[in-house]
Amino acid sequence: MNPSTTQIDAETASTLAELFGTISTHKLEASILLIAVLLLVRWLVVRYLRKRLSEDNEQPRRLINTVNNTTTLLITVGVIIVWVAELRFVALSIATFVVALVIATREFIQCFLGSIYLAGARLFSVGDWIQVGDRCGEVVRSDWISTTLLEVDLTTSSYVYTGKTLVIPNNQMIVTPVINLNFMRRYVAHSFDLVRESDLVNICEAKTFMLEKAQQYCSSFRQVAERYNNLIEKRLGTQIAGPDASVRITTNNLGKNVMTITVFCPTQEAVNIEQQLTEDFMSFWYQQLRQLGADGKHH
Repeated sequence: MNPSTTQIDAETASTLAELFGTISTHKLEASILLIAVLLLVRWLVVRYLRKRLSEDNEQPRRLINTVNNTTTLLITVGVIIVWVAELRFVALSIATFVVALVIATREFIQCFLGSIYLAGARLFSVGDWIQVGDRCGEVVRSDWISTTLLEVDLTTSSYVYTGKTLVIPNNQMIVTPVINLNFMRRYVAHSFDLVRESDLVNICEAKTFMLEKAQQYCSSFRQVAERYNNLIEKRLGTQIAGPDASVRITTNNLGKNVMTITVFCPTQEAVNIEQQLTEDFMSFWYQQLRQLGADGKHH
């Protein structure tokens, strides 16, 4: 063996021994320094990523969430390593309280295990729209204990943020069905019903008129809708409604005509297109009624 290499190894071992000796002597100062350095590094990285954040790029938000979780894990592991000697001495005294401790913290343990399950299964990531039970929202944060959502109103099909923040424990993700709605964030197959009395107006003519109007309102983004529709079908492995608009006629239990219109459109435009089509339908219906009334008076 080369004597110089042996000397370097000896010096390295001596340096490491002095470092560990200093840390063992000044555990509190070492812990504070470790936490301060890691928090500073996290602040710098997060600040850099926030400057790159935009509506079209979700990657910085996901990286910010990963950096926060990694920093928390490193701080925890680092502090345990610094204080491992003291922890070893108190381990025997703590052993008698382990059962009670586990019972008292079982919810947190379940949440931690739930976070490991979510990370392994990759059910969703920051920026996705998900549904947990009857709650829907956009994932803005996911840590070792809980997942934070910005609630989205899907009940009334308005697809807008309600302003509510939902904090869901990760253990609920194991016992409650989790539905990934991320494909609805940009484009959605929006359906709504128009109900009218069974008047003398020809409902089949109304269907043709409304189909033409729906195609007209969707013509400006048809090419993008086709590409997005194909992308979703490839990911889901099945066909979905769209990109062509459709109109279906049925009747309800009261004998009224029900026209169901489905348009594949940008999520932000869904309510606006629904309102335009509703106004067109009402105008057409009343115009037909006035025309029928005028023809009746003429005869």
